[in-house]
Amino acid sequence: QVQLVESGGGLVQAGGSLRLSCAASGSTFSSYAMGWFRQAPGKEREFVSSISRGGGNTYYEDSVKGRFTISRDNAKNTVYLQMNSLNPEDTAVYYCAASSGPYYDTKMSRYDYWGQGTQVTVSS
Repeated sequence: QVQLVESGGGLVQAGGSLRLSCAASGSTFSSYAMGWFRQAPGKEREFVSSISRGGGNTYYEDSVKGRFTISRDNAKNTVYLQMNSLNPEDTAVYYCAASSGPYYDTKMSRYDYWGQGTQVTVSS
């Protein structure tokens, strides 16, 4: 079992930045690939980014490439999502998730544990 708690969301103007954190507890954090997903109002939850167990490999959805950076600190049991150049289309609830599968898998069904989400709102 893994418990995940996101933090760092908030309201930011277009062009601004936010850093999301996801703290894990309950199991061996480094044994899981980690991912970030988001769900905008009226839309399905979608993949944003993922990172391998050791942190050496990352994967991004096309619309966030070059703007978002995922990282992890296994000593702190935490995964991060640095979000720069935010635009209103990035407004969503952001969720972190843990997967026992490969880091490059973008399917929600491959992720075993989920956090409760943190709201990110980007104003124009």
